[in-house]
Amino acid sequence: MAEHTSINAALKESLGNLQSFAGPSEESKPDTLATVIDYKMVTFSLAGKDYAIDIMKVKEIAKAGRFTYVPNSLPFVLGVYNLRGEIIPIVDLRLFFNIEVPEREFDALENMLIVSIGDQMFGVVVDGIDKVVGIQKSTINPPHPLFGDINIKYIQGVVEVNNRLYILLDIERIFGAKQEKAEGDSADVSNVAVQTGQKKTAAQKIAESKSPEQPASAPKAEQKSAAPATPAPAPAPKKEEKKIDYSFIVSGLLNMRKFAVSPLNEKWMQERYDSWEKERGKDKVQLQTAADAEAFLKTFYSPNSGTWWSKEYAESISKALPDNSAKQIVVWNPGCGKGHETYSFACILKKRYPEAKFKIYAHEIDLLSISNAPLLSIPADVASGWMSPYLSKKANGDFTFSQEIRDSILFEYHDCANTNTLPPVDIVLVRDVLSFLPVASQQKLSVDFSEKLKGNGVVILGQNETFDGDSRWSAREVGSITVFGKK
Repeated sequence: MAEHTSINAALKESLGNLQSFAGPSEESKPDTLATVIDYKMVTFSLAGKDYAIDIMKVKEIAKAGRFTYVPNSLPFVLGVYNLRGEIIPIVDLRLFFNIEVPEREFDALENMLIVSIGDQMFGVVVDGIDKVVGIQKSTINPPHPLFGDINIKYIQGVVEVNNRLYILLDIERIFGAKQEKAEGDSADVSNVAVQTGQKKTAAQKIAESKSPEQPASAPKAEQKSAAPATPAPAPAPKKEEKKIDYSFIVSGLLNMRKFAVSPLNEKWMQERYDSWEKERGKDKVQLQTAADAEAFLKTFYSPNSGTWWSKEYAESISKALPDNSAKQIVVWNPGCGKGHETYSFACILKKRYPEAKFKIYAHEIDLLSISNAPLLSIPADVASGWMSPYLSKKANGDFTFSQEIRDSILFEYHDCANTNTLPPVDIVLVRDVLSFLPVASQQKLSVDFSEKLKGNGVVILGQNETFDGDSRWSAREVGSITVFGKK
C-alpha cells in the first residue's frame, strides 16, 4: 500500500512542517539568516549525486510500486498509478537521464516525488528523497556542463549548502511545459543569432519579388529599351519605394515563435506578408509581441492541426497515398504532438491498406505530450464519427482505440534533427514541423528523408510547405493534397 504525505501551502511556507516526512532539514542557522531564505527546494539523490527541484512544484512524496504498464510507452515511463482516484504517469528520472538502474523487483516500493506541471501531475521516481533546504535565491549559480551527467539544458543552476553541491533541475523544461522563448538556453540563443542572418537573406529575396507590379526582371527590361526610347525619370524612384525590407518580420517570427523562413515556406511568407499589410496597415506591420507573431502564423497551419482529423480531410489524405502492396508499411511521424494526428493517420492506414501491418514511429520532444499520448481520451463526438470502426468501448463507458491501432504506434521521446536508427520507411508524415526548425536542420532532414524513404514512398508536408526547388524531390498533387516522392 502506498504511503502519501501532502505538501500543503503551509508546508511550502515553513521548513519545519516538511520535516515530518522528508527527514531532518539542514543544520539550524542563526536567526539573523532566517530573513534571507527566499527559496526552498526538495533535495534527492540520483546515482549518488545530489539534486533538487523547486518545492513549489512538489505536491507530495510517496512510496509506491506495482505500476500499471502501458503498451508502447516510452522506456522511462514505468506505467501509470492511481493516486487517490487520479491516474498519473510515472517517470523514472534515472532512465530519462540514461543513468544505470538496478534491476527492479516487481513489488518493490519506489521513492517518488509527485510534481505538478501546469494542470498535469506526474510521479517522478528517484533513488532517495533527502530533505528540504532553504537558501537565498541569489546564491544559485548558472549551470555548467561539468556538473552532473545530464544535459545542461535541464539544469536550472547549482548551489552549495553546508559543503554539499546540489544540481537544481528545471522540472518544467524536463517535461516540455516551458513556453518557447528567445531567451532560452545558450544553444537556442546562438541558433537564433545564426539563423537571423540567414533569414534576412531569404526575406530580402522575398521582398524583391513581392510586388506583382514590379517583377525582378524589370530592371533588365528597362536597360534593353533604354537605347531606342528616352527613359522617363519617374519609374525608378517608384520602384525603390516598392522594395520593402521586411526582414524584421522574419526575425520576429524566429525570435518569438522559432519559425524559420526558408525556401520551404517562402511562397507562403510572401503571400502572407501582403495580406498582413492589408489587415494591419503599412504603419502597423511590426511584430511587437508573441501574440502578433501567432496572429501572423494563423494561416500557416494545416487543416485539423493539433486536433482530430475531420472525415473530409482524412479522405483527402487517403486518396493522396500511393498504392502499396507491401505486407508491412512503416511510417515516420516526427513532431507528433499530443497524438491526435498519429491516431487519425493510423485509422486512415487501416482503411487504405486493410491487408497490411503497419508501424508508426511517432516522435516528439515535448515530454508532457508524448507521455500522455498513449492515454489520449476520445470524446463522444469523435467516437461516433468516421473513426468509430477502429474504437472499442471500455467497461466504464469510455472509448479507446482498438488493440491493433494502439499496438501499431510507438510513441518515443526523440528529436528528429538528431540521428536515429529507423528502418526504411514508406511514408513520412511531418506537417508544419520543419518550418519551426533551424534552416540547417530543415536541409539535413530533407537529406535524411530521402535516404530513409523507399522508392515508392512519399513525404507529406504541411499545406504551406514545399520541397519545390529541391532536386531530390518531385511533387504530386491529388486534390488539395500535395505529396513528395524521390526523383
